[in-house]
Amino acid sequence: MSFSEWREVALKDVIEFNPKESIKKGTITKKIGMDKLAPFQRKIDGFELEAFKGGSKFRNGDTLLARITPCLENGKTAQVTILDDDEVAFGSTEYIVLRHKIGITDNNYIFYLALSQYVRDTAIKSMTGTSGRQRAQTDVIENTKIMLPPLDEQTAIAHILSTLDDKIEVNNQINKTLENMAQAIFKQWFVDFEFPNEDGEPYKSSGGEMVESELGMIPKGWRVDSLGNLLDVQKGLSYKGKHLVEEGVPMINLGTINPGGGYRQEKIKFYNGDFKDRHMVKPGDLVIANTDMTQDRVILGSPCLVPDFECEKIIFTHHIFAIRNLKIPRNFLYYYFKSKDFRERAEGYATGTTVLALPQKGVVGIDLYLPNVDILERFNELIQSFIDKMNNLDKENELLKRIRDVLLPKLMSGEIRVPLDEEGAAS
Repeated sequence: MSFSEWREVALKDVIEFNPKESIKKGTITKKIGMDKLAPFQRKIDGFELEAFKGGSKFRNGDTLLARITPCLENGKTAQVTILDDDEVAFGSTEYIVLRHKIGITDNNYIFYLALSQYVRDTAIKSMTGTSGRQRAQTDVIENTKIMLPPLDEQTAIAHILSTLDDKIEVNNQINKTLENMAQAIFKQWFVDFEFPNEDGEPYKSSGGEMVESELGMIPKGWRVDSLGNLLDVQKGLSYKGKHLVEEGVPMINLGTINPGGGYRQEKIKFYNGDFKDRHMVKPGDLVIANTDMTQDRVILGSPCLVPDFECEKIIFTHHIFAIRNLKIPRNFLYYYFKSKDFRERAEGYATGTTVLALPQKGVVGIDLYLPNVDILERFNELIQSFIDKMNNLDKENELLKRIRDVLLPKLMSGEIRVPLDEEGAAS
């Protein structure tokens, strides 16, 4: 197939923008809010059921392109795949909905076209409005000219890119399962006291002896201690925005911690200013958020394990506490910080109105019950196998994303062609 079969078109001639759909007002139906879209992630992270009052409407296969700042710049673009056949859902008024024109374009190809740098740059440059509320102009995007390959080649291009995204999504699902298993094991062992006894049976339900403590009934041989006796807490670097750069020293910040715990790669910042040794952390170090910009306190006290950036230096900000001089296994403490018990008690120390702050005593001042050394070590070893697997899959995903991001513009521009067989399928 020759490049001459590609043709220059305006997007509005080959894509249906904001297609007309109908939902009766007040109908309880699926809503996909902006918070369900992750940067540069095809899959949508769930939905909510709400009464329809207004908003964009869409079906499976449609692409949702955020048009408001900073969501557009951050790459919030996704493809709807979580609805039932012929189901219509709704979402933010700040979506531009893109749908194929039958016989002309492929829905999967449209998703990757919306992710392409050319279309993204066009949308971003079209933004107008007041600071902080700027929006991309739909008519500018509609009139954007592209070189469009024939339909069979669109399908083949999308298949190659989809294969990479499919693997990323499978890895993410495995990691989610492993994380849920780790949290379930922590609860079973250290909340329900059903850790394996000497015979491998659940301790409490097998008649394991329980004794009184300051924190209630605990297994015999366990003890109560203060976190202040088991660790030190240190605040990170107070930095200036002028030192944030595209490439530099990775800086763990508030945005890199998921609500409830865990690491978010897409929010990492890079820094080129001065810092001291005390502002540095190492891969595997435990950190927690000491600040929350929201009143629902979903970030405050949330922990994160520092990932391996494969570089010499990693720093963290003043919105983060690094846990130093730890005297108990790290994995036990990480999942304790994720527990409902710690989060509720830490929140009691929070101060502030618009911005919530967690003082150091909100960590070191908390008492907890500790299992004996043997139980802690067994838990640490078991959970470390989960963490190692999750880290390996995260690294694989970063490689897959880099491959996808390199291939996407080359496939979209025709610089790399997809060989097709006689029936028009990728060969």
